[in-house]
Amino acid sequence: MIRHAALWALGLALASAPLPAWAQGSDTAAVAAAAADDLRAAADLLAGAQGAGDQIAALTATVRAYEDGLAALREGLRRAAIRQSAVQAELAAQTDDIARLLGVLQTMGRTPEPLLLLHPSGPLGTARSGMILADVTPALQDRVAALRRQLQEEADLQALQASAAATLQAGLDGAQTARAALAQAMSDRADLPRRFTEDPVATALLLSSTDTLDGFAQGLGQIVDRELPVTAPQAQPGDLALPVAGTVLRGAGQPDAGGTVRPGILIATRPGALVSTPVATTVRFQGPLLDYGTVLILEPAPGILFVLAGLAQVYVRTGEVVPQGTPLGLMGGDMPQAQAILNDLAAGGGDPRSETLYLEVRDGQGPVDPADWFALE
Repeated sequence: MIRHAALWALGLALASAPLPAWAQGSDTAAVAAAAADDLRAAADLLAGAQGAGDQIAALTATVRAYEDGLAALREGLRRAAIRQSAVQAELAAQTDDIARLLGVLQTMGRTPEPLLLLHPSGPLGTARSGMILADVTPALQDRVAALRRQLQEEADLQALQASAAATLQAGLDGAQTARAALAQAMSDRADLPRRFTEDPVATALLLSSTDTLDGFAQGLGQIVDRELPVTAPQAQPGDLALPVAGTVLRGAGQPDAGGTVRPGILIATRPGALVSTPVATTVRFQGPLLDYGTVLILEPAPGILFVLAGLAQVYVRTGEVVPQGTPLGLMGGDMPQAQAILNDLAAGGGDPRSETLYLEVRDGQGPVDPADWFALE
């Protein structure tokens, strides 16, 4: 009898205890599954882009869809890895309680019901034990259901990670195919208007005689061979989108690790990220410049220059007038393989943004704050 009274007390304690964190549910698997659906949708876009009337617009949308889908899948897998670690830690911490709970349920299942209702203190205690049974049993069932949900969630997370490598690799391969197709389409493009033709000899002389970005920007007029009757873009300052998806790593006027201060901002991006123009603009120069690497100088309005440095591949040509949203080129960096990404996520890594794009804004007087033109948050 005493054993059964203690059993009821243990059952009541387990049933009335608050549910642990792992019993609250999680949407991590759903997030990753939705990202996988996005990548499949991007693959459909790629299949349809070849026959699209505006192939460049279709391929640009496809590349962005792949970038968004891959970023979302990485985030979903990162959250899944964190969630699974938390689940395993919670289960390990609850081992004793779970064992006691299972013991209670097994004992209740083996003991005849009349014997369960007997109590050593007599009829009053028996009545009270019946009341406790009515209270305890549903709560115990809730904890069993919570444990069942948690075990199912862990199984789902394991299945998700087991299948993630193929989905991730397919997305990476599709993104590379879309980028290559976009590069070819931009190379074949011949419908962009031109504001001027470039004098290659004058450009070479300016490059060889200039040792600062400021000096080169001021001498851009020297590289024009012939002005053409095309209306110049007339953009206005405002909250323009950044030309590449990324995070502002260093603001204007902030020194880098070596103490060098530049008037532009530095944007951290993923390898191979697509760079596009946020406004209609004239391409004033593209090519290697000083120690900036490959540089694009854009003129969105007379006397205003956007200087972009750090691209690995450039699609546009000097003198062209390109509309808003036109792809300008790609960032560099090696695209990791799926297994390397999964290993990094399992080790607690995030979404690496190993490439950097330098963005400077200039007017006729010199550099100005990029925040006057771009939404930096």
